[in-house]
Amino acid sequence: QVHLVESGGGLVQAGGSLRLSCAASGRTFGYYAMAWFRQAPGKEREFVAAISFSGDSTVYADSVKGRFTISRDNAKNTVYLQMNSLKPEDTAVYYCATGSEYYTDYAYYDYWGQGTQVTVSS
Repeated sequence: QVHLVESGGGLVQAGGSLRLSCAASGRTFGYYAMAWFRQAPGKEREFVAAISFSGDSTVYADSVKGRFTISRDNAKNTVYLQMNSLKPEDTAVYYCATGSEYYTDYAYYDYWGQGTQVTVSS
């Protein structure tokens, strides 16, 4: 059974930074792509960023490009999301997910964490 646990969420002022972490267990972490999605109240879940199994390739949503950075440490079975220049519209529950490829479509990810709340005040 794959288990993903996010951490690092919280309340931050606009312009601030947060780093989210997602610790994985249950299968060989380095064989699978990882991604971050988010869901704001009343909105659909949306793609944020994804990274290939090796960490060599990444893809970002246009809304976060240049502000967010996804990375992974396969030795620690952990994926990170560094979020800079945060905006109130970044407020959402952030979920990490794992799948076979670093697609932007959530349907391709088979395991999900429980989510961590990020709130950006104006």
